[in-house]
Amino acid sequence: MEKIEFSPPDIGEMEINEVVSALKSGWITTGPRTKRLERLLSQYCNTEKCVCLNSATSCMEMTLRALGVGTGDEVITSAYTYTATCSVICHVGATPVLVDTGKDSYEIDYDKIADAITDRTKVIIPVDIAGIMCDYDKIFAALEEKKHLYRPDTDMQKLFDRVIVLADSAHGLGASYHGKRSGEVADFTSFSFHAVKNLTTAEGGAIVWRNREDLDNDKLYQMYQLLSLHGQSKDALAKTRLGSWEYDIKGAYYKCNMTDIMAAIGLAQIERYEDLLKRRRQIVEMYNEGLRDCDVQLPQHIKDDSVSSMHLYPVRLNGKDRQFCNDFIAAMAEKGIPLNVHYKPLPLLTAYKMLGFKKEDYPNAMDVYKNEVTLPLHTKLTDEQINYIIKSFKEIYV
Repeated sequence: MEKIEFSPPDIGEMEINEVVSALKSGWITTGPRTKRLERLLSQYCNTEKCVCLNSATSCMEMTLRALGVGTGDEVITSAYTYTATCSVICHVGATPVLVDTGKDSYEIDYDKIADAITDRTKVIIPVDIAGIMCDYDKIFAALEEKKHLYRPDTDMQKLFDRVIVLADSAHGLGASYHGKRSGEVADFTSFSFHAVKNLTTAEGGAIVWRNREDLDNDKLYQMYQLLSLHGQSKDALAKTRLGSWEYDIKGAYYKCNMTDIMAAIGLAQIERYEDLLKRRRQIVEMYNEGLRDCDVQLPQHIKDDSVSSMHLYPVRLNGKDRQFCNDFIAAMAEKGIPLNVHYKPLPLLTAYKMLGFKKEDYPNAMDVYKNEVTLPLHTKLTDEQINYIIKSFKEIYV
């Protein structure tokens, strides 16, 4: 049997050929391939515009900056997520407000969102963990309940009459909720194309947003271009036109653009993406069937109102603690099967302890973390490997 890996990138000849073509073209930084990928992603997400940057982290941070979020503002997010979701709040000088998960849930506690909103709250960043979209109806309902507290400061913020929703859908490209794809549900949606994601550009990410009659999409797109490329009024591609060297610097901004080499990988990946999602669904269904008689809590990738992107397969070992789970991970590793954990709640991490967050304030997140393990889920797994993982899981788990 081939070695089982946890989440290798699925790179084939199509991706390699696209990258070679980019290298041979002489255009390897932000250029025509990046722009084409943006167009294809916006079409896929049913949005008018898309901006590709060097990471989902940059996408979230530049969105907060475009909205004018900063010192004195508060941004709500979940205590159960990867650090990037929260670190971007700190990057712009705002105050992160962490909300516990729901009972026996990876998702933010929808009943506690309204209580977390103050007159300083500008944005909420819900997290679509494992590619399973949050219950956005409940999120918007909580924001409507407290819309009287919303105090917009910037022109962008004034386009909204309630707290703005920036979805961290790093895992969620291709997921759907009430028949709408991730990208057309929240006000803004960020995706990750890191090497371990369903669609990869090695590093990279994208931001999309819903159309609004009062929002100038071209102007906002240009704002992202300025924020991500030093505030330069022309990108490198525009400057190559004969006699068009002149440029201005509109602000002392940042550097987080996507390159055409990265985009080349993405162009091949998006062409294959529906087939990749189909294979992920097959694997999820095999896991669901193989583990359904075990005393575990399996992820709900397919619900009546939503279908996930099948990015991760987190499993809770009912009645077990973190030590048991760690020993279980070690035992599976001895059989050549790598497992992982998603995630350590933020209050357990030094950076967030230093900000004053305490694990005692997030009992549901701690309860989920104490018995969670994540099985391999990627398109290079064979049926033989999946059956071996299931068989080994059942042999070790008692």
